Amino acid sequence: MNIQSFSKLTSISAHTIRYYEKIGVLKHVVRNASGHRFFTSKDIDWIGFVKRLKEMGMPLDNIKLYADLREKGEVTSELRKQLLQEHVAILEERIALESLHLKNIKEKIIHYEHVINSELKG
Repeated sequence: MNIQSFSKLTSISAHTIRYYEKIGVLKHVVRNASGHRFFTSKDIDWIGFVKRLKEMGMPLDNIKLYADLREKGEVTSELRKQLLQEHVAILEERIALESLHLKNIKEKIIHYEHVINSELKG
């Protein structure tokens, strides 16, 4: 599929797709005889994973590192696993902090509900 179709399918702009190719996040993109990019189902799967990593807050430098390691094959499995484990730890810390924030906001809402109910009764 061409870059426009790939862009629509993945919800990633053509500009970003070109950038990902330039920096090495997208590797070995096939080109047709006229030099236009041609994306495959493997590219769709890979960019889906890249999108998830981005949505989870993984820095692009780490995604690039993961892509570089992935290209080297199974010999880098341990390093890729470690990279993902490090990100999981960061996510768990963020989730814990966000859970605390959510708890505090809910407590404040309950406080205001008590204040409002007291005013209505008073």
